[in-house]
Amino acid sequence: MADTTPQSEDPLFEPVNPDQQITEIESLCMNCEEQGTTRLLLTIIPHFREVVLMAFECPHCGYRNNEIQSATSVQELGVEHLIQISTKEDLSRQVVKSESASVKFEELDFEIPPGTQKGVLTTVEGLIQKSIEGLSQDQPLRKVMNEQLYTQIESVIQTLQSYTDNAQSFTLILNDPAGNSYIENLSEPQPDPKITVRRYKRTAEQCEMLGLQPEEEEDDFAFKEQVHSFAGTCSRCHADCETKMHMLDIPHFKEVIIWATNCEHCGYRSNEVKAGGAIALHGKRIILRLTDSEDLSRDILKSETAGLSIPEVELELHAGTLGGRFTTVEGLLTQVRDELQERAGPFVEGDSSEENRREAFGRFIGKLEKVLSMDGGPYTLILDDPLANSYIQNPYAPDEDPEMKVETYERSWEQNEFLGLNDIKLENYAEEAEGAEKGDGEQQS
Repeated sequence: MADTTPQSEDPLFEPVNPDQQITEIESLCMNCEEQGTTRLLLTIIPHFREVVLMAFECPHCGYRNNEIQSATSVQELGVEHLIQISTKEDLSRQVVKSESASVKFEELDFEIPPGTQKGVLTTVEGLIQKSIEGLSQDQPLRKVMNEQLYTQIESVIQTLQSYTDNAQSFTLILNDPAGNSYIENLSEPQPDPKITVRRYKRTAEQCEMLGLQPEEEEDDFAFKEQVHSFAGTCSRCHADCETKMHMLDIPHFKEVIIWATNCEHCGYRSNEVKAGGAIALHGKRIILRLTDSEDLSRDILKSETAGLSIPEVELELHAGTLGGRFTTVEGLLTQVRDELQERAGPFVEGDSSEENRREAFGRFIGKLEKVLSMDGGPYTLILDDPLANSYIQNPYAPDEDPEMKVETYERSWEQNEFLGLNDIKLENYAEEAEGAEKGDGEQQS
């Protein structure tokens, strides 16, 4: 439903360029209470989304401050970025941290809670330096009042300083329930091997923190033939629009729920699909050999847990990319191409990007165009879903498709952990509950 990389048609938001207008307004300095100047820049961060950059400077006392705020609405899902930092290049990665995001240094077990810092556009090294400054601020007072606490915090500061000196590697976790934070991918358009991105559904507490009304679960879907409509807001132009929902029974597969949004104001369209039913015991891998243009017309259901790859063109989409989609093979590949050009194109093709990255990106898009035109095939499309909620149309059904192979496999422990299945007990849970009650009774007696 929600577009992960919304681009507003409002001319106020443009990619950074020398002719871009900066708005200046007078505002009160909170340090000396004199009048200072706040500069506003409404821009688009390449391969991310629209933001408002704010910089304040007071000519009287010299106080300066800067802040970043997302210009888009809260995203449909929260996002967690986990990255392994081991080189100087990793320390220079750009980071967008919204006010609702938390930052955790895993090995140090040190966390910056959400809401304690303003939104900022910085680097990994900048995040560490800001943490060091915050911890060092009251150290002289702690040394006098509580020397033990002073020593503990000083140890944390020294470890953080070693991170900035690249003396040791560490793990950084950026968790934003609003979905508006980001860590730069240095391997665009391919997935970055050092970054793990997990999108998740917010808890009721996180929704309350963001000022959102928690979602109410539907009791049932008694009227499956009806199209249900919900009032909403367009994620691109923020105008009122309507989202429609319908249950669809896909032949030789299962029932799915389709959401579709169509904004009459800006023309933005989006759709998402989720499969219903119980969790499958095994994962499913569908391997389709694309030989002609008719194969591109096959219906395809890619669930939000499915990954997609085409080895011949080095295309690989991890689980969660594009969300759930019910379209054709051609439509899905077109969405992949368009999103890459929209998100990564301005950054990779900009004046500051390296020549080899521009050439690699251009070659990759060219390969993807060849698949869409079936030039130089055949190609192998692999749809891998650990929950077996994905599907590719078989025109020969119920007979086997000679160009398609379906494999089932046991999910790995890591896959079950990612899906939250390792902690779910499906058998003998009633007996364990009775045993626990008896144990409590014996202890009380």
